[in-house]
Amino acid sequence: MPILWLLLIVLALGAIGYLLGVRRAVASAGGDTRKLHSLPSYYGSNVFLATVIPALMLMAAWLLLQPVVIEAQISPLITAEAEASERAPDLVLADVRRLADGLNDLHEQNVLDDAEIARLNAGRDDVRGMLGQVGIALGADVAQPVLDGARDYRNLWARYSLAMSIVVLGAAALGFIAAIRNTHVDFRARNVVERAIKALLILASTIAILTTVGIVMSMLLETRNFFGQYNWTDFFFGTTWAPSFSGRGGASELGILPLLWGTLYISFIALIVAVPIGLFAAIYLSEYAGPKMRAWAKPAIEVLAGIPTIVYGLFALITVGPMLRDYFAQPLGLGDSSASVMTAGLVMGIMLIPFVSSLSDDIINAVPQSMRDGSLGLGATKSETIKQVVVPAALPGIVGAVLLAASRAIGETMIVVLGAGAAAKISGNPFEAMTTVTVKIVSQLTGDTDFASPETLVAFALGLTLFVLTLGLNILALYVVRKYREQYE
Repeated sequence: MPILWLLLIVLALGAIGYLLGVRRAVASAGGDTRKLHSLPSYYGSNVFLATVIPALMLMAAWLLLQPVVIEAQISPLITAEAEASERAPDLVLADVRRLADGLNDLHEQNVLDDAEIARLNAGRDDVRGMLGQVGIALGADVAQPVLDGARDYRNLWARYSLAMSIVVLGAAALGFIAAIRNTHVDFRARNVVERAIKALLILASTIAILTTVGIVMSMLLETRNFFGQYNWTDFFFGTTWAPSFSGRGGASELGILPLLWGTLYISFIALIVAVPIGLFAAIYLSEYAGPKMRAWAKPAIEVLAGIPTIVYGLFALITVGPMLRDYFAQPLGLGDSSASVMTAGLVMGIMLIPFVSSLSDDIINAVPQSMRDGSLGLGATKSETIKQVVVPAALPGIVGAVLLAASRAIGETMIVVLGAGAAAKISGNPFEAMTTVTVKIVSQLTGDTDFASPETLVAFALGLTLFVLTLGLNILALYVVRKYREQYE
């Protein structure tokens, strides 16, 4: 049964349970809702939650564990093919999944009918030629072990999916029946529902925390594998980035310093653009603009935050890059490429303007009006009041906004790919092409990746380094805000 159908059936059963729960509660009170411990809606909500929540949690856990169990059962075929073809097991498993998905698609499109699938499952020799044609149609010459693995993968997936449907519907039905039987005039439905909602909120926060822990642990484990194959001093202090996939890292130079230099250089230029413009825009909107001007100017600035980064990248590639090359780089003899640090930095700075302006505007508006009135009453002008009273009072929050914008700049990818190029080098010329850590993470994990080679595992070391860098900036921003924040009555 498709997952969408299963989800809709469970939700429909929960909706029916809600209506029956309300009706049963009212009937148990003889039609007088005042005799009920809780409002009728709580009784219906109790039945709905008892029907839907356990079933959906069971389905989510099943979907997470099902691929692991299936891959464990077909691992002997995958291991044998990996040893025979001298390929990584992950790549063989990817072929198995791809072929299994292709067989499902062809079956759904009636290219393979049920009889042919049955013969496939029986392993008849006269079907192998047809399977080879299917493999070629899917984009590769498929070996027999991969075909067998795809057959087993498809069969096991169908079998476990059917079992999941039965178990999930059974759990929903048991919850439905149990909640209906507990619905009576003395049942404390409100207490039960509120405890269930509280448990769901705790679960949501726990998932968020565990997700962060999982991200960090996954990077740590793969980074440990990388440093088991590559010297950490060469990684952190090397000045050359030249990965080679020909020798298991023997011919590779994976120094991070050129990537860090490009990342910080581009981010620095972006902040030079974004911070003054964003801060001045925030001061104008907070202190000088009238209500009508502010009503349309602030949303207009914040539209920049909603533009996809790929659009900014195209803008850098087509407009900003050629303009800087033709009017600045070539006349000054600084370069002939439209992809440069300056191109990516300028466009990224434009993207960061709403981050700085919106946060700074909110912080400046939080400064009490009495401080402005006191300064004006002492004879200071409006500009002097802003410079000597308002901005110093809001400075911790402004610094925090700048640091958060810096974290956003360090993690940007698409603008750098299209605007700055992919050259990993250390240079002070802002009109030369350079690259960043995020771009190289993408390039190292693109295509058929062998997670046993340091050239692929280096992406996790780069990601962990970037994570530590941005985490440090965020912690610094929180420290500055909390240390120097002014609290007013």
